[in-house]
Formats: sequence, C-alpha cells, structure tokens
Amino acid sequence: MTAALATADWRLAAVGLVWSAGYVWSLSWALPQIRARAKARAEARAGVTGRLVDSLSHIRTVKLFAHARREEESARRALARFRDASVAFGRPLMAMRLILAALNAAVTLGMIALALWLWSVGAASIGVVAMAAMLTLRLTAMSNWIAFSALGIFGEIGTVEDGAATLSPAHGVTDRPGARDPAPVAGRIRFEDVTFRYGRATGGVTGLNLSLAAGEKVGLVGRSGAGKSTVVSLLLRLHDVEEGRVTLDGADLRDLTQEGLRRAVAVVTQDAEIFNRSARDNILYGRPEATPEAVAQAARRARADGFIADLRDGRGRAGYDAHLGERGVKLSGGQRQRIALARAILKDAPILVLDEATSALDSEVEAEIQAALSELMEGKTVLAIAHRLSTIARMDRIVVLDEGRIVEEGPHAALLARGGLYARLWARQSGGFIGAAAAE
Repeated sequence: MTAALATADWRLAAVGLVWSAGYVWSLSWALPQIRARAKARAEARAGVTGRLVDSLSHIRTVKLFAHARREEESARRALARFRDASVAFGRPLMAMRLILAALNAAVTLGMIALALWLWSVGAASIGVVAMAAMLTLRLTAMSNWIAFSALGIFGEIGTVEDGAATLSPAHGVTDRPGARDPAPVAGRIRFEDVTFRYGRATGGVTGLNLSLAAGEKVGLVGRSGAGKSTVVSLLLRLHDVEEGRVTLDGADLRDLTQEGLRRAVAVVTQDAEIFNRSARDNILYGRPEATPEAVAQAARRARADGFIADLRDGRGRAGYDAHLGERGVKLSGGQRQRIALARAILKDAPILVLDEATSALDSEVEAEIQAALSELMEGKTVLAIAHRLSTIARMDRIVVLDEGRIVEEGPHAALLARGGLYARLWARQSGGFIGAAAAE
C-alpha cells in the first residue's frame, strides 16, 4: 500500500508509514501482555476447578469435620482470583481495540482529507483520491482482522503454556543416548551399593545391596521412613541413584529405556489409580490390545467380576461399560484395589511390585485375593511391600529395612527365631490376637 501511495504522492505514503508505526507499536505492546495474562487466567481457572474437585472428592471428610462453610469460602476466594485474572486479561484487549479504532479512524480521515486537499490544489487526480480512499478502507479492515486474530492466538498460547507446564513438567530422569529396551526379561534384580537421599543429607537408602533372583519372591518391611518406597522408586527408575547402580538381568537401568523397563514391571499400589473411564478401559490399561475374554478372565481372577456386573453409571451404562467416576469415586477402596489387581493380572509382566496391594480389602476378600496373587506370582520376580506382615509371611525371603539400610533378611520363621526387629514388629501386630505358638 505504501509503495502504491508513494507513486502518487510521497505525503500520502508518509501518512501510511506513520499509521504502520503506530499499528506495530500497539501490537508489540498488547500481545506479550495478552499472553502473560492468559496464562495467569488459566492458572486461576485451574485453581477453581481443582478446589471444587478436591472438595467434592472428599465430601465425606468435609462433612465429618463440619468444614462445609470453610470449603465454600475457599471456593469463593478461588472464584474471586479467577474473576480478577479475567478482568486483568480483558484490559489490554479493550485497550488494543480502542487504540486500533483510534488509529484506523485517524488514518482514514487523514488519508482522505490529504488526498482531497492534494486534488483541490491540483497535485493529484480524482483517481488518486479514489485509490487512497479504497486502499485505506481495505487496510483498516485487514488490520482489524490481523490484530484480533493475533490477540486470539496469543491468548490461547498463554492457556496452552499453562496446560503444558502441568502436563509436561521437566523430567529429572531422561534416557541416555542409545538406551535400549530390555531383552526378554528373566527378572534378576540387583541393587549394588546404592545410595539415594532425595538430595538431602538423610533419608532414602544408604549403601543398599540387595539381590533378587529370577522368580524369587521377596517381602520388604520396616518402619515408616525406612526406605521401602525408595527401593521401589529406584527399581522403576522414577529417580536415578546418586551412588551405585541398579541392574536388571545384568544391565544398568540407566542403559535401558524407561518405557521398556516399565513394560516389564506390573505395579499394584496402596492408592489404586482409577481413571474416569469404563471398567473395561481401566483394566485394559494393563494391556490395551487384550481381548474382551482376557479382560473378563483378569477380573474374575481379581475377584472383581461380581461387583463389575452390578455397576451402573448416570448415563445408563452398565457392567464393564460403566464409567467409574473421577479417581474411581463410585467404588469402595477395596473395589478400586481389585480393579488395579485385574489390571496387573492382565499385564502379566515378568516382574511384579506390590505396594500394600491388599491394604484396602476386608479379611474375607483379602484371603481370596491372596490366593489369586499366589497364582499370579508363579514364575515371576516379586517385590512386595507390606505393613501387615501376615500378607508376606510366605515369601521366599523377607528383607527388613531400618533407616535406609538392610538390618535383617531371611525366611519368616528364621527372622522370628532371631528375635530382632522383624520379630518385634510381628509381635506388636499379632500380640493379643494370635497366640505365640500360632505366630511361630
């Protein structure tokens, strides 16, 4: 446009250049603010959603502690922060609209007035006046479209950046160049002089040496904070060791891909993670390509088929098609854990990690699940964490941790006979309920 106007009269081109400078300046001022404030608004909106979900997910606790009003006030504060963030987000948008309207009005009036003056003094033809008016009107229309598109894009970029920061945090553990998937896994695991303290002076494990033969079943016990969960985290390579190394079938875990390693391990934790998807999809998470028959068989082995058949959701879906609610809120703790067990059974990995896997089950169901677990554990390397020592008494070997170090290990009967920490923990749990003869 400027070039076309310059061929007619340099003064018309000068008006166009002044407008262009103002347009570029206004965009460079508004777009960064839109981006930053969109991110802040997304954070505030996430705060509202998180607060409401948190309160509703734990509504029983809210009621038991009579904190309904407190939760309501907290939600109102979150809504107020979202409102303030939305108002702040709208300010540069409104300012940009006003600035652009003023710039476009000024360039339209100025260009047409200048062209008419040039025509009146004989410095331009009526064709130049028409050209200047047409180009100016087209320019202002296009500039509005470009500006509002850019503002919308930058507003969405801020929202996406906030979501990406939540979904894709910086990874502390990365695969080495050339890392490979493990070969067919036998299941030999070794912790060789491993130290990991979470970057602190204490905690975690220190100088840990632990070996699991292929197919061996090992129970891991100890007081809270002894390092049991740290051992599992290092085995799954959720953290890298600070000293020493962990190997699988002789290969350093750091030389293996994380996905390949974790495909070889099935994990059942105390807090069963349940998606707001169908019961079938939750079980299929263990092996997405599995057949419906395999899913049903896994559910039967986990003693989950009975309650799954009775499931109904608000949209009329039933049985394996019924959705289980946010974090499985429609299920009891024991039902959630049985879904997680079915998922692990379906995965059928060569290594099985049980972290308080039956803690949420009643005694009758636990006895049934223990039978299913015994069948599942056949031929697999098993590492089981339990505070309820009776659940791991039949393991091949029990390892006792205290303050991040192994203080005892051996079969259940031998550890009881030794009279050490394990025997004291056993006596504390069984005293008053199980006689000494039965305990031994």
